[in-house]
Amino acid sequence: MFATRSKLATYCSRRLMVLQSGKFSRNTQIRNTHSSTGLYRPKRTFPTLSVDKRTLQAAASERVQTTFTERSQLKYARRIVVKLGSAVITREDEHGLALGRLASIVEQVAECHNEGRECIMVTSGAVAFGKQKLTQELLMSLSMRETLSPKDHTREDAGMLLEPRAAAAVGQSGLMSLYEAMFSQYGVKIAQVLVTKPDFYNEMTRRNLFSTLTELISLNIVPIINTNDAVSPPPQIDEPVAGTPTKRGLSLKDNDSLAAMVAAEVKSDLLILMSDVNGIYTKPPWEDGARLIHTYTSDFRNTLQFGKKSKVGTGGMDSKVNAATWALDRGVGVVICNGMQEKAIKMIINGRKIGTFFTESNISASTPVETLAENARSGGRALQSLTPEERASAVNTLADLLISKQNEVLDANARDLQEATKSGLAKPLLSRLSLTPSKLKNLAVGLRQIAEASHNNVGRVLRRTKLADGLSLKQITVPIGVLLVIFESRPDSLPQVASLAIASANGLLLKGGKEAAASNKALMELVKEALSTVGATNAVSLVSTREEIGDLLCMEKHIDLIIPRGSSDLVRSIQQQSQHIPVLGHAEGICHVYIDKEADLKKALKIIRDSKCDYPAACNAMETLLIHEDLMKTDFFSSVCNMLKNEGVKIYSGPNLNKLLTFGPPLAKSLKHEYGALECCIEVVHDINHAIDHIHTYGSSHTEVIVTEDKQTAEAFQRQVDSACVFHNASSRFADGFRFGLGAEVGISTARIHARGPVGVEGLLTTKWVLSGEDHAAADFAEGGGRTFVHESLPL
Repeated sequence: MFATRSKLATYCSRRLMVLQSGKFSRNTQIRNTHSSTGLYRPKRTFPTLSVDKRTLQAAASERVQTTFTERSQLKYARRIVVKLGSAVITREDEHGLALGRLASIVEQVAECHNEGRECIMVTSGAVAFGKQKLTQELLMSLSMRETLSPKDHTREDAGMLLEPRAAAAVGQSGLMSLYEAMFSQYGVKIAQVLVTKPDFYNEMTRRNLFSTLTELISLNIVPIINTNDAVSPPPQIDEPVAGTPTKRGLSLKDNDSLAAMVAAEVKSDLLILMSDVNGIYTKPPWEDGARLIHTYTSDFRNTLQFGKKSKVGTGGMDSKVNAATWALDRGVGVVICNGMQEKAIKMIINGRKIGTFFTESNISASTPVETLAENARSGGRALQSLTPEERASAVNTLADLLISKQNEVLDANARDLQEATKSGLAKPLLSRLSLTPSKLKNLAVGLRQIAEASHNNVGRVLRRTKLADGLSLKQITVPIGVLLVIFESRPDSLPQVASLAIASANGLLLKGGKEAAASNKALMELVKEALSTVGATNAVSLVSTREEIGDLLCMEKHIDLIIPRGSSDLVRSIQQQSQHIPVLGHAEGICHVYIDKEADLKKALKIIRDSKCDYPAACNAMETLLIHEDLMKTDFFSSVCNMLKNEGVKIYSGPNLNKLLTFGPPLAKSLKHEYGALECCIEVVHDINHAIDHIHTYGSSHTEVIVTEDKQTAEAFQRQVDSACVFHNASSRFADGFRFGLGAEVGISTARIHARGPVGVEGLLTTKWVLSGEDHAAADFAEGGGRTFVHESLPL
């Protein structure tokens, strides 16, 4: 196996030179090339996907074709046809093959094959390969002929003189040798199948062709199909193909239609048409207003506008759509994608929103998430145009609805709890999922706090400066734009986050967990009802479709900020997946409580109990207790252990504590661990500086507590500890938006840019600069311009 695809491409490039030299020996040259480059590796074995190999092979004895209605089902595709267009495997200069890109595609097909899927490839490239091989020889020939009258010839000159059929005849064998070399690195055998249009018209040759393909598949061989361009005539006017159903006519005029015919005949589950564009657009993609169609249904037929064909291929986008819909009518799932996108095949099979997915399923019942995001943008701007009082009114209306319509909400929540209990959801998550009348009452109180505090947020002037006579500048607060909040289990997050978005005039998309589907739907109806009173219904939407979170994280054109609320695993996953959209949040909540030698020990026990036991699954719960070493000479340690054990807390010891005890709690596996349960670590520190160093080494910059009666020590701790929240003689559980008087929070941020700690309305705002002048120009302030800056600060 090659260590990287770049090395595979390097090897293939060298082998390509060997092929073009005409001195290729199949049995010796490959091995020699391997040895000389040092790239020879044993065969590669691939790990299986989430779909078990036995599942893919369950229908081996009797072929059963699968019909897909949504992308998430594509992982079950067992028989796959992959079509590589000329633009995909040809270099941009059209003078040969894009070896690196081709190597990536081969790797993906080989991986699918080794997982137990049945793969067929329909490829272009023979003409390009032949031209590459012949161009250099033709250039040399032209130069020799014109020795007496020298003339510089370019590759373009030579290429124009080459007959495509001759180039195909020369290039076909080399192309297959290249495929064989690439696939052999993954232990995959291939077979060449050349076809012409008459092969599909003659019933005998047609039957023989697909009998051969079936036999090759059964022998665990990947067939690679290409039209025999050495003998095939140029594309002709559309003709119906003999012997095919009459749902929609299809002419075999290019590799798109060839791939569709093959996919339908062999009862393929999935056809992937790889092109040089991202998918199907509502109009040519370079035109204004063109929109990528992620899911194509019959509603789009006869409504699309197509642009020009690829300069290196024979088919255009209209050909691809015709081929795709023809195959779809015959039960084949189809995706048209950009073959230049990294790992496109694997992402398609894994259900990611790559390219255009063709389905007959009626998806009109659910609004595409792109539309929801666009609506959130316009809805947020509608909120921004309202007065602060109108936005506050919408939040207050939502608070009233939580009380007046609590029965509907609680009924929906009861259904979620019943299903979650059946599915075995963990008790801490059941607790988060549960709604009660008291919870709804507290929610309403928090929402009214948000409404009351939101009167002077959006449009607040932060700075005013007189730059020059008649030229004034001010900095004002404005919404961030469109927020995506992803939350787990807790349906009470929905009205909280929605209210913060309304108060800050941000558009909002909410993605809740499936365990709270009924509760979230009921609460969203209340949010929509409240928004309707101010004419901004679309500002907040619940993403209830089957969109993968990975797809939402790629919508940088529509979403400005992502806020995950949930487990550390969720937050960490979102932070890792989002490459272009900023994420506000914390991956871990490793909170410390430090008991100083000057602490009131009665206070300390109370604060420790609350910090750990009030809600152990919360991100602001204590995970590590630090005790000054002088207190180990008293009975405080025993009191702490007894209290925690009575609360059901499992205790672990840090290295320093472990050295002091002959018998005691087991040694903690790590000092940097968030337990999220009735478990914690206890460690001994020498003094406040040791405690601070420990926090900076093992903490997550979330919330830290010092318990002491020495005010100077407390002030030093609060000044030096670099965390979002630092408390003195108070439980870590106070790190909460409601308890801070913010009404609620969209999350707690441990970032150092923008908001930190519990994020309320102010954390959802940014700023813009507003400049007002008369006839001012920058040139007026240059030397000799007659004007000068004064930069005078003005009162707000």
